[in-house]
Amino acid sequence: MKRVTTSVALISTLLATMLLAACSNNKETAGESSPANTATASSSQSAEPVSNDPLGKYPEPVTVTQVLGFRPPEEADALQGVTPETNGYIKDLKEMLNIELKYKWTVPSDQFDQKFNLAIASGDLPDMMMVDYNTFVKFKEQGILADLSEAYQNYASPTLRKIIESDGGFALKAMTSDNKLLGLASSGEGGVQVLWIRKDWLDNLGLQAPTSIEELEKVADAFVKNDPDKNGKNDTYGLALNKNFAAGWGFDAKGFFQSSGSYPFAWLKGADGKLIPGEIQPETKAALARLQSWYQSGILEKEFALKDEDKESEDLVAGKVGISFGEWWYPNWPLNLNKDKDPKADWIQLELPSLNGNPGKTLISRGIGAIMVVKKDFEHPEAAIKMANFFQELQKPKYVDKNSPDFKGPKTGYNYSWYQPRYYSGFKDIFLAVNEALDANKEKLELPEDFIGSGEAQTWFDAAKKYQANPKDNTAWGMYYSRVAKDGGIAVAEKIKEDKSKFVYNEYYGPPTPTQVEKGASLNKLTNETFTKIIMGSAQISEFDKYVEDWKKLGGDDITREVNEWYDKNAVK
Repeated sequence: MKRVTTSVALISTLLATMLLAACSNNKETAGESSPANTATASSSQSAEPVSNDPLGKYPEPVTVTQVLGFRPPEEADALQGVTPETNGYIKDLKEMLNIELKYKWTVPSDQFDQKFNLAIASGDLPDMMMVDYNTFVKFKEQGILADLSEAYQNYASPTLRKIIESDGGFALKAMTSDNKLLGLASSGEGGVQVLWIRKDWLDNLGLQAPTSIEELEKVADAFVKNDPDKNGKNDTYGLALNKNFAAGWGFDAKGFFQSSGSYPFAWLKGADGKLIPGEIQPETKAALARLQSWYQSGILEKEFALKDEDKESEDLVAGKVGISFGEWWYPNWPLNLNKDKDPKADWIQLELPSLNGNPGKTLISRGIGAIMVVKKDFEHPEAAIKMANFFQELQKPKYVDKNSPDFKGPKTGYNYSWYQPRYYSGFKDIFLAVNEALDANKEKLELPEDFIGSGEAQTWFDAAKKYQANPKDNTAWGMYYSRVAKDGGIAVAEKIKEDKSKFVYNEYYGPPTPTQVEKGASLNKLTNETFTKIIMGSAQISEFDKYVEDWKKLGGDDITREVNEWYDKNAVK
């Protein structure tokens, strides 16, 4: 699941709790995710729905166009030649709802932001879009958004309603202005960071899984110097990192910072009860000093500043690196691909390491996820709601069985990560239901008719059965270990979230403040450039002190004041 991170305001995604990139990565992800790297929809022929059926088929085709930032399919066995235009979900959508989904343009994920920003600047926007909170606020102020109140009231399926309203109406209220529902979003708690490490490399070198930063440093150094893959070559490095090292969707340093008690781009509650920005705290300076030493020793790849998340994931797949901080979804992509390349690869998931005896605490973000919006002039806003229903009610693709006579080859391959809009329920109930069936050795998954996420649960159950039958099926392993295994992705993430001693909250989940809108981008650039220079050694660690002064003078103090004003008036405490 693929994700776009907005640093200046908390925009957590429900995918962070369960997908992505990854996602989403998700990273997620990374984890997807990214939630804001797709935008949707356009014109339609004049056609009236027969009724208010959430999945009612239009008597005449309704054309909906999208723009999309995409990466290759997460599934290792994805059919060759499938494109967003030939994605099986599009075929089903046309056949079942008579909605013709078309793309105005598609680009690789790393090009989406630039392309979409150009579209915004030129006014050449699609009619239905998935956007982040900053963009939602901008569009709302410009008055270009359609009111979805009637469409949601009349067409939202019971399943979609349960998901959207599971937070007691928080997300709906956040999307409502002047009694108009201007977007559809879910809220949740996401972004749990863990440590992924190759156990086979540990075993090759006679090492134990690290539980502290100090132990992690020794392991990572050994992964650089001691030929952990036993191929006789000096071709590995210690820790995955990319240029978006603290604000990306995966394969980055967020988990490292958090293990060090540092939380860049988050707002924490200080000793006096006021919110403080994580990027300028002393703990961040100490974490940067350690990363600088790791760069000098070769634990970090020398060209990390030239790589994005996709490029860094290629190193994991190629077996060049055996440690990565990230989220729960990594086994489903790209770790399964690494196992395809190297059958000996054995990845395990660990909680964040401690530092100086203090346990690593992951940051958990609370707030609004990706937001579906529709332009005012779109003739059929209810089509957007129906498309959301479609994903919820028909998660199991019609032609996914490759042995089915309906299966026609590459034009009917499926990639769920290319389909928007997608909303997810929390996965804890699904996890428990699937494991209950597996523990009872059931051959079929039996769920109540009103069970939310039954399609997802069936997918998990089927993957677990395939993995049990064939442990060498890495596609099944990726789904099983990320979602179903009791020591895997979701299990560990949920365990962490249940223990308040293992996480801290990002306390700000409001809209971007006026100064954030005006100066946030330049402050983020200052932060990224300064941190990168320090890590790579072109700036001394003392440069951090000047950075803090500059950050405050260039708008940081004003943002801090504005954030605290919002917190005092609006936060749930």
